[in-house]
Amino acid sequence: MDVLAQTRVVLWEGGSLWLVDAARFEGETRTTDFHAHHAIQVTLSLGGCFRLVAEDDTSSTSDTVVAADALHRFEAEGRFALVFVEPESRLGRAVAARHIAGTLTELAPSPVLSAELDAFRTSDWRAPDSELLAWGRRLLGVLAADERAEIPDYRIRKVIGWASERLDGTLSLADAVPVAGLSSSRLRHLFVEQTGLPFKTYLLWLRLSRALAIVAAGSPLTAAAHEAGFSDSAHLSRTFRRMFGVAPTALQMLT
Repeated sequence: MDVLAQTRVVLWEGGSLWLVDAARFEGETRTTDFHAHHAIQVTLSLGGCFRLVAEDDTSSTSDTVVAADALHRFEAEGRFALVFVEPESRLGRAVAARHIAGTLTELAPSPVLSAELDAFRTSDWRAPDSELLAWGRRLLGVLAADERAEIPDYRIRKVIGWASERLDGTLSLADAVPVAGLSSSRLRHLFVEQTGLPFKTYLLWLRLSRALAIVAAGSPLTAAAHEAGFSDSAHLSRTFRRMFGVAPTALQMLT
């Protein structure tokens, strides 16, 4: 498969920053499949241009927030940044409360946001992870502003943390019951209520996030699949494409 873009990814608990350079290839703009991922996506131009298209054919060509689990497609050329934030996190809930009014919500012009982007457009993409991570988190702080948001029920947070430490093994909702201290039916209901996803689907998102961190650090797909609990690299590739719209091999990871 042709490389669609050069990509630098840094991750932290609850979020990640993707710096993407999608150069034209034989006159064609880079395009993903329709896809949906369990993260709020903040899409920002760093000198390039892009077009986001939702399932209902609404679209945006300016800096935009994409709601979690929303089906969308992405067309891009040049440089841009994607900041992903978990919708269960306090920052994610604050960003959602302030900026999300539908599948795609264009960001209103902001002097503070513009200053952050202007400073970053000329930055070195091979800067240390710590610098890029700090910029991504600072950007989310700008978007959240002073919005106060509650975090999920402590029992659901406990289950998510427990599962995150055991992704290389087999997990089920039944295994999480004693962790939450709830009945199976109550845990199933509360988990969907608090996260928007069934436990099994959320677990797949956790596995993909873990695999992405491993690949971004320079490991091959096979190793990432094994460490994140996928059956094999093909399973990881299918899941990655379903949630991000491209195969992982289409992104040349910069480290």
